[in-house]
Amino acid sequence: MAFEFPQIDPIMVHLGTYELFGTTFEPALRWYGFMYLIGFLAAMLLLNRKADQSNGVWNKEQVSDLLFYGFLGVILGGRVGYVLFYHFDYFIADPLYLFKITEGGMSFHGGLMGVIAAMLYIAWKQKRQFFAVADMVAPVVPIGLGAGRIGNFINGELWGRVSDVPWAMVFPGGGPLARHPSQLYQFALEGVALFVLLYLTSKRTNKVGAVSGMFLLGYGVFRIIVETVREPDSQLGFYLGIFTMGQMLSAPMMMFGLYLMFRKQGQK
Repeated sequence: MAFEFPQIDPIMVHLGTYELFGTTFEPALRWYGFMYLIGFLAAMLLLNRKADQSNGVWNKEQVSDLLFYGFLGVILGGRVGYVLFYHFDYFIADPLYLFKITEGGMSFHGGLMGVIAAMLYIAWKQKRQFFAVADMVAPVVPIGLGAGRIGNFINGELWGRVSDVPWAMVFPGGGPLARHPSQLYQFALEGVALFVLLYLTSKRTNKVGAVSGMFLLGYGVFRIIVETVREPDSQLGFYLGIFTMGQMLSAPMMMFGLYLMFRKQGQK
């Protein structure tokens, strides 16, 4: 026995049909894009609230800049990371593949690098410590991560490996066998559990870099765990016979997170 995938239309709202210069367009709001919007709005609300509680350390204009460049980092970094980490062969054959956003998706690790670049710029522009900026941002990231995994589930993509667990599910593109709903595991771990973990950490320490370290450690551990039941990308398979690309990219995050958490205050 297995659950059947709940056949959710990935298009949330059709916005009509339009014709321009002889070409017909049918714009639509997709659930996946809507999940990105939820993550952005949640980040805006929480960061503005944190700014109000910062006793003047942050103001809403500075938060607005942080959100703008952070959002650019997520989108640009996520796309570039996906192409370089998961479809570099496509890019070599056709460099314009980078801009074919309807083919392929986004990479968390690429998005992370884009956000790091954005935070470096904000730290320089606002004359702040980099990890002071990162500690501000880290606690709101799991909301976007969790929302994105719900979007993956609705799209019926990034499913898990074949399994006979009672909650296994048959995905439309995953063949006739039941699989782990690994998107929901990632929602629970990268979204809910990581959010709670970072909230508790931020309440218990004022050490600069500790919250950022917990984010890197927590995400790295959770991603490595889920990758043990998530189907590896077909074009990549396993490294050394057992490791996925997600695990390879998450291991350095985990180690650097440990360093940030246990380094001495003020240590570079």
